[in-house]
Amino acid sequence: MKWKVTGRYLLSVVLVVVLVIFINLFFSLALVIAQSGFDLPIFLKKETPPEQFTREFQNQITIANDGVMITEEGKSELLKKKAWIQILDENGKEIMGYLVPEGVKKKYSPTDTIQMYKYQEVNGDTTVFIGEKEGKDRHYSYFIGIEDPDLNRYVISYDNQVFFQISKVGTFIFIIDIFIALWIGYMFSKRLTQPLHSLIDGIKNLANNQFHVHYEPQGIYQQVFDHLNQLSHQLRANEKERKKLDQLKEEWIANISHDMKTPLASIQGYSEMIKDPDYHFTLDEIREYAAIIEQKSLYIKEVIEDLNLTTRLKNKELSIDKKTVNIVTLLRSIVIDILNDPKYAKRHIEFLVKQENIPVEVDEILMRRAINNLIYNAVVHNDNDVKIVVSAEKRKRVHITIKDNGKGIKKEELNRIFVRYYRGTNTGDAHKGSGLGMAIASDIIQAHDGEITIHSEEADGTTIEMQL
Repeated sequence: MKWKVTGRYLLSVVLVVVLVIFINLFFSLALVIAQSGFDLPIFLKKETPPEQFTREFQNQITIANDGVMITEEGKSELLKKKAWIQILDENGKEIMGYLVPEGVKKKYSPTDTIQMYKYQEVNGDTTVFIGEKEGKDRHYSYFIGIEDPDLNRYVISYDNQVFFQISKVGTFIFIIDIFIALWIGYMFSKRLTQPLHSLIDGIKNLANNQFHVHYEPQGIYQQVFDHLNQLSHQLRANEKERKKLDQLKEEWIANISHDMKTPLASIQGYSEMIKDPDYHFTLDEIREYAAIIEQKSLYIKEVIEDLNLTTRLKNKELSIDKKTVNIVTLLRSIVIDILNDPKYAKRHIEFLVKQENIPVEVDEILMRRAINNLIYNAVVHNDNDVKIVVSAEKRKRVHITIKDNGKGIKKEELNRIFVRYYRGTNTGDAHKGSGLGMAIASDIIQAHDGEITIHSEEADGTTIEMQL
């Protein structure tokens, strides 16, 4: 895998370089063709090349009986070019000149003509070109010297054998350069791809649930390593939380199974006694046993309903039927119902409000369930003499507070109080519920887009505040 990544990276670099060279050559060739074929001023200004100017200048030379002349247009072009002209007869003798500088020969031998054309015999800034003008029975040659320091002409002679040897050496050097480029590219690609190998290994470990991945962020991949470390940390925390939740679920299943054995045993026992023909019960005894069976059945039903409700809330499958409800009336009704229960008739529950009408859009059945769970939790987890205060007031939002001066909650339990399946250590034999009451209350408040917070100090009571 590592060689595959490095090889692909190196191949991509080589292909990019080759493609760039090919594109540059293609466009350069296209520009050259456009420059020469379509006479476009791409590389140079649009003007006649010196060789072409020299050849075409024969049209500005006129031959008559009285001699050789240059047209006025030709003289004007020579001035523009900063050029001079020297016309020679067939013997190499000057028969006419225009703007010829001093020191230029008046007669040329064939060797002098060649020297004049090949090399700069006038000065360092003048390049000489040669042309020919044909008369009726005579041929004339002429030199045109153009003074331009940017204009040069070089005559090169070479030996084919030497050129061949140079080509071989050049090819060998080119091959060596390719290997050097590949080596440099390989080292560079290895330096760039090596961190990628670590990233790939890290991602593989995360995919295999190995969340203890940490890399020292450095180089151009620093942010990538940072994000990978954060992902590893988050997944590790999620896995830890998942294991805790699984453990809580297992403990909850064990506890709820144990708690349900007693009512099931009672239901089974009393049912068997009632149907046994060997027993003869009075009507009052049958009613007493039926009441016990009903009570135990209701308890089992409550546990099943709690489990079903928390599952639907968790999966957001529960529809919320919101209506305008006076929260003061709802709270007062809940408090009265709890105090009317014979088990809690002697408990001290106060209800304090400053306003008698605080309307709020809620699902009355679900909100009653949530608040009842919270108050019931304060009742059963504290001593009989605990004082519970339920209050409500309208600020920017509706605030509902349930406060007690009871045992309080330990710090290590406070963050888990709304976790499903969690049962606090204050739960005794008197309370054998589903362990889902607080989680259900929290889910219902959140389903109403509300907020629920809890503050507690051990031995100093607990305060639960809801905002709707």
